[in-house]
This record gives sequence, C-alpha cells and structure tokens, in this order.
Amino acid sequence: MKPYIQLILGGARSGKSRYALHQGDEDSFHPKVFLATASAHDAEMAWRIKRHREERGAQWQTVEEPYEVLEALLKYSISPGGLLVLDCATLWISNLLCGIGGKNLTFPEIEALFEKFLRILPELKVNLRIVSNEVGLGIVPETALGREFRDLQGRFNQSVACIAHQVVLLVAGIPVPIKTSK
Repeated sequence: MKPYIQLILGGARSGKSRYALHQGDEDSFHPKVFLATASAHDAEMAWRIKRHREERGAQWQTVEEPYEVLEALLKYSISPGGLLVLDCATLWISNLLCGIGGKNLTFPEIEALFEKFLRILPELKVNLRIVSNEVGLGIVPETALGREFRDLQGRFNQSVACIAHQVVLLVAGIPVPIKTSK
C-alpha cells in the first residue's frame, strides 16, 4: 500500500498545523504520529511547543526530532493505515542550514537530503501530511543566508508538490486546494 501524501502550505500562523490535525478523518487512522521539528531555544518557543502538545491530545504519539527527520520517518511510519504529520519542513530546513543538531550543512548537502527524502516517501506505509511554509511570496531576503533558506524552502516545496497526491494552501485559516489527485 502506497502512502497518501498531502502537502500543506501557508504563511506563518495561517492554520497549517491545525488543518493537518483536524480534517475530520483523524479517527480513521491508527496509529497517529506527530513528528515535530521545533526546538525550544527560549521560553517563548517552549510555551508554543507545550501549547501545541496540549492541542494534539493523548491520541497522538509525539516524536520530537529537529534534525534526523529521515530516520524518524522510517522508524515511525511502519503501520499501514496510520497517519504521520511532519510539522514542519520549514523548521527542519532551518535546522539543517543553521546548525541545529550540531551540523551546518551546505546547500548541496541539504539538496542531497531532499533527494533522499523524496526517494523514501513512496516506501512509507502510513499516510503522510507534510506541513511547510510558503516563504517565497514576500520580499527578497536581505542576507545571503536568508536567500539561501528561501531558495531551499522553495525547492523543497516544489519537489514534494510534484509527488504529493494533494497540495493545500492555507490562507487565513481557510484551505484552498492547489492540487488534488486520487
């Protein structure tokens, strides 16, 4: 059984995470795994992570992995009929680029990870919802690092959108279908 892959895009605070968790079908998936890529580097971020955990509830197994996302995907996506929510690709890319997890990866190294990510997706046994920010709609970043991040994020989103069954853009909490295939 091939996984059903959904890419959920939007800006910051657009409702992406809530939509990934609450589409009205959550009771039909067992087990349910939430793969979180955020790290609590300050009190405000720790509060956000705590609030998100509480919103999910006990029916979700939470796995916190800011860096080794590919390994976590393979480890926790072994139950056919399950659901895994990866939230979010944007923080994972930021972690890779800025050295969270003890490594600073180069642009080509991160692109190689993206290729590996895309190759393993069809091997997963669970349905997958990938939450990612759409960062290319604003101004051009002032710094080289900012532009590199924007470019990596855009390439990731384009690559995943090509293989995803469904792509949804969240605007002010409203899901706008971009791509739907059966």
